This record gives sequence, C-alpha cells and structure tokens, in this order.
Amino acid sequence: MKAIVYTQYGSPDVLHLAEIAKPAPKAGEVLVKVRAASVGYGETAVRNFANISHREFNMPALLWLFARLSFGLRKPKNTILGSEFSGTVEGVGAGVTRFKVGDAVFGYRGQAMATYVEYLCMSADGLIAHLPKNLGFAEAAAVPYGALTALTLLRRLNIQPGQRVLVNGASGKIGTFALQIAKHLGAEVTGVCGTERMAYVRALGADHVLDYKHDDFTRGDVRYDLIIDVLGRSSFKACQRVLTPQGIYFPVSFKMPAVLQMLRTRNSKGQRVHLGMSDEKPADMTTISTMFAEGSLKAIVEHCYPLEEAADAHRFYESGSRAGNVALVL
Repeated sequence: MKAIVYTQYGSPDVLHLAEIAKPAPKAGEVLVKVRAASVGYGETAVRNFANISHREFNMPALLWLFARLSFGLRKPKNTILGSEFSGTVEGVGAGVTRFKVGDAVFGYRGQAMATYVEYLCMSADGLIAHLPKNLGFAEAAAVPYGALTALTLLRRLNIQPGQRVLVNGASGKIGTFALQIAKHLGAEVTGVCGTERMAYVRALGADHVLDYKHDDFTRGDVRYDLIIDVLGRSSFKACQRVLTPQGIYFPVSFKMPAVLQMLRTRNSKGQRVHLGMSDEKPADMTTISTMFAEGSLKAIVEHCYPLEEAADAHRFYESGSRAGNVALVL
C-alpha cells in the first residue's frame, strides 16, 4: 500500500511516497481504508522536531525532553506522520462487534501516528467513532485532536450560560472547538485570530472577532469570565486587567511560570490561573460524533491535497496563508 514516509527530520522535502506492507487486523482491531488525514501544527512540528528548541516548544522544557526521546533524538522512530483520520472499515478482527465492514469512521491515534497511509489498523475500543452523516471525510479528519482536547479541558471549567469567554488563537485546531463548545454551553464568545482568518472564525459562530494584529484585547474595555489562551501567547499578568473579579486565565500551552502562577492562585477566591492536560477517553469520540450529528459543531476544510502531495500540503500549512483546515485525501 502507499504511504508518506520520512526518515530524517527537516523541511517538507523529507516527505516522500513509498510502498509498505498492508496491515491485517488482529483480535479486537478494525482495518480502516483511509479516506482522509489531517495536516496540522502537530504533524509539521514532529516532522521538524530536531530543529525545535525547548524555548520554541509550547510546554515546559522537561516535556520537550520526553517528547524528543519519544519521537527520536537524531531521526524519527516512527517514520509515518499523521494522528487524525477518517475512512471506512474494510475488515474486523476477532471479537469486534462495535463496527462492521462498510462503516464510515473517524479517529485519533495520538503519538502512535501513522495515518498518512492507505490502510491502518485501530483498536475497536480506542479513540474511534462512527462518522455522523452530516460530516464529510475531509472535514472529519480535521476534527479529533482539537475537539477531544477542547472537550476534555473545557468540561473542567464549568462554563455557564451568559458568561463571557475569549479564545486567543481561535482559528487553530484546539481554538476552533474551544470556541464552539463554549458557544454550545451558552457563553458569549470572542475569538482572537489574524486578519486572514477572521471570516473563518465568524463562520464557526463567534459572537465577536478581534484581529490580534490591530486589536490588543488586554487593553480593551470588555471583561471576561474566562480567557482561553491556546498557544500561551499572552500572560496572566497581562490578562488580569480584562478578567472579571473571579475570572480564570487558562493557557492551553504553558511554561513553568504559568505552573507557579497556578499554584499561587489555585485556592484564590479571586482571579486565578487554571492549567490542565487532555485526558481523552473513547467515549469522548462518541460525544463529539453526537455533537456533530446534532449540529452543535462544524468543521471547515480550506484545502485538500492528494496523499502524494503531502509535502506541498505541509508547505501550504506552514506558509501562514491558510484560513482553515488542511487535509490529505485518498
């Protein structure tokens, strides 16, 4: 079968098409014929991971070290990128009753990666769910990582109807779903993004959209009950002025200073910093599928590339000119 592989870290030029063995499902697994896989920050970062310093990494340096060891110090341990996929079930292993041949599915493989392929095997009890009829294959492939992360993190924050929520980084994979889930819970949501992505964020349902190139939300007059800072580009100190008296600053990506701020403010009855790590479970994929079926969530793909043009897809994603999701289609 066809696959996009890379055997060294670097630019998109390291990606190339290869023939590898087609897998067979073991007991408890399903064989999926892949119809689409996503291209996102995670894929481009892992592809070039040897050139990303701990300062550039969006988490504490210790986690950067663990990630380097996990992915490979000098060359990649797993030579196939991609963590999200959609497709159809082509075979089932012994004991699988949840899925049958022909079912349309979508899922998330996390650090196991290897979705830039024609076929993959996935545990039937893993992060995989039936595809809702109103979600296309390309759109579905851009969903799991961002939706799972946003769902598992926001459920801890007890967002209430009428609260004001700001999402800084509203056009990325996590930000798009943090925005939509907060809206689903009844919040008034402001999305912050670049000029070229403002229409995209409005299409996702944001009540207000700010262009970070021209509008500094920390200097505005609006007060927010919750500020979700997806890439940790702001700070608790900068946001305190625009938080309500009991407002929460939540950097999804964070460094050690934010950890210390969380420890100092965790018992505060006033403003505080909240941190958390995603702990997605298989049932969460079913929840996301149901939310799409009900129309509570949507996914927008701007550009699709055939699998063979994965390098071009990575170049386009990294160009900064994209307004929506990027997918590889088979």
